[in-house]
Order: sequence, then C-alpha cells, then structure tokens
Amino acid sequence: MPGSTPSDLPSLPPLTRGERVRVRWEIWIVLAISVGQSALYSLLSFVRSILRALESSGTLADQQTTLNPTRDSAAFWDALYQLLSILFSLSLVAMVVYLLWEPGSNALRRIGLDFRRFGSDVGRGALLVVVIGVPGLALYAVGRMLGLTLQVSASPLDAARYTVPLLVLAAVRAALVEEVVFIGYLFDRLRRLGWSSWSIILTTAGLRGAYHAYQGVGAIVGNVAMGVVFGWCYRRWGRVMPLVVAHTLIDVVAFVGYPLAVVLWPGVFAPAVSPTPTPTSTATP
Repeated sequence: MPGSTPSDLPSLPPLTRGERVRVRWEIWIVLAISVGQSALYSLLSFVRSILRALESSGTLADQQTTLNPTRDSAAFWDALYQLLSILFSLSLVAMVVYLLWEPGSNALRRIGLDFRRFGSDVGRGALLVVVIGVPGLALYAVGRMLGLTLQVSASPLDAARYTVPLLVLAAVRAALVEEVVFIGYLFDRLRRLGWSSWSIILTTAGLRGAYHAYQGVGAIVGNVAMGVVFGWCYRRWGRVMPLVVAHTLIDVVAFVGYPLAVVLWPGVFAPAVSPTPTPTSTATP
C-alpha cells in the first residue's frame, strides 16, 4: 500500500491562514516564471504540432524539435550565449533555494541537495538511470515508429570543440531546474498546505509530463512515469541529489551520444526534413 511506504521527509509545522495564502501565491509566482511557464508553452507547441500534422496529412514523427539549438553562427558568440542561458536558468534554482531557506534551517540540507551522502547518492542515481533511462529510450523509439513522437535533435550535429562541455553543463542545468523545482520545492510547499504524498507525486509528475509535451506523446508518458518514480524515491529517501545525478547522467548520454545514435540508428534518430521550432521560456538573443 502507498500509505505504508516509510518516508525520510522531515515533519513540517502547520501554517496559519495568512501563511497558507502567502504560500499559494508564492507557488503560482514560481511556476509562472519557471517550469509552469515552460509547461504551458510546451502544451501549446504540442497542440500546434498536432494541427500541423493534420494540415499536412502527416504524423508527429515527420516534425522535429531541437533541445540545444545553435544560437549564433559564430562559434564564440554561440558559446557565450549558451553559457549565459545556462547561468540565468540556474538563477531560478538559486531563487527557489532562497525561498526555501529559513532561519536556523539549511534549505539545501533539508531537501537533500548536498554532498553528505554523495557515494550512496551516485549509486542510487545510477540505479535510476537503468530503471528510467533504458525504458525511456525504448519508449521514444516506439513513439517514433508509431508516429506519436517528434524527432528530437538532442545536440547540434556540426559540433565544435566547446560543444561537449556545454552539453554537459546543459544536462546539469536541466537536472537542477527540474528536480529542485518539481521535487524539492513543490514537495516542501504542497506538504505545508496539507497535501498527501501521492497527491503531490501525481501532480508534479503530470506537470513534468506537460513540461516535455512538445516532444510528443511518448515524452509525455515517459516523463509522467519518471515523475512518479522520482517522487516516490524522494518520499522514500528524502534527498534530491540522487535524482539530480540520475537526470544529469540520462541527459549527458542523450546529448553527447546523439550524433552517434544518428549514425547507428538513422531511422529513429536522424533529423526530419523540416525542423519545427519549439517555443521555450528562455529568452534567445
């Protein structure tokens, strides 16, 4: 039974009526400027892709989206824009951690984003890569074959010397933004509002699925499943770090290994003919 699963999450004091109102407003504001905004754009992009497929009598598999697009034709400016984009995204993580910080309480330690148990965190993260990463890749391939998933270009094919380090940083950025906000922050705030663990797990998993909806049906299903597993693990372990490790490893493999996958399995990973731009919440120079 879900209710019998032990939890390592710390108990939280009850909120007054005024504090509950403040927390609700805070949640909506955080979502509006971070993952919630991206989820809305992603859902609209998914609807637009469906309409485009109907107009052309094609499928979602005929369309393409790029996760780490080139921002400038000149190598130096492209690298600079990419780096600034990563840094500004991490500022959202810093803001959320700041909001979680309380007098006499270390927010990073409370959500388990520290290095006290780094060895076990890496081990648990590696296990999650096997549990989530391999089935996720299979789900993507099946979605492509069924015409339900867009062609996802994980990294530029015209790779420069700076590409791999930037892709690794992009993977770390994605892991921190998603796991700190979806798991660390929302678990803390929604528990303070009296939500049950499974209500939080299912809600954050649904939001994670919407966040990746622009990639198609396979990505929605896969990320909802990932959200459920990650939420359950956080409830069980009380630590965000294993989730960040797992998410980073999955994205590094996807980003850096994408060109190799194109060569080995062109039918699944090769770019579509007409790329379809996907709106994001990050300003593009």
